[in-house]
Amino acid sequence: MSRIVVFGAAGKAGSRIVAEAAARGHRVTAVARDVGALTALPDGVRAVAGDITDRPAVAALAKDADVLVLTVGGPDATLYTDAVDAATSAARALGPAGPRIIHMGGGASLLDDDGVRFYDGPGFPEEFKPYAIGQIRALDAYLALDQSVTWTYLSPPPVHFAPGERTGNYRTGLDAPVTGDDGQARISYEDYAAALVDEIDHPRHLNRRFTVGY
Repeated sequence: MSRIVVFGAAGKAGSRIVAEAAARGHRVTAVARDVGALTALPDGVRAVAGDITDRPAVAALAKDADVLVLTVGGPDATLYTDAVDAATSAARALGPAGPRIIHMGGGASLLDDDGVRFYDGPGFPEEFKPYAIGQIRALDAYLALDQSVTWTYLSPPPVHFAPGERTGNYRTGLDAPVTGDDGQARISYEDYAAALVDEIDHPRHLNRRFTVGY
């Protein structure tokens, strides 16, 4: 059993990660800026009001955690790097006893068949660029870290990522999307959550990015 703190626990991904981790018997703390948004939590999950950019609050939660899961986002690109900074600073301060960090990343930094980031390809939607830039900068921040912090950055597919069914079946890749027979990369939020908690239970991508798809 791991002690898992999920930031952004009221969101579509965060809520599913909380449910998945709790169902496996982990001790879960669900964190949201508005604790009132944490409705219908599984039995045994602790609800906490908190902000991933509040460094003292993150440090306090990190002391009793094995894993910090970051599922936060918004149109302010600085949010993502501020989140990385707060989480990694808290983990580093605790030394070898510090928690691992698992970051719900973006798909725009994945590479197409020509080795070009989807963000840099033609037709990338303008309205998604602030989110994509933030997540790209977050990944760059992790890649620049030394080995004193253990992290994993999990990218969903660049386009087809939506609530759906939990099948428990998925495939993993590294820097390119995992595509099906139709050439498209897809995953449900439910199976993304399963993959993320699988990474907690059986770490295979320490200090690197990976992605999932059917």
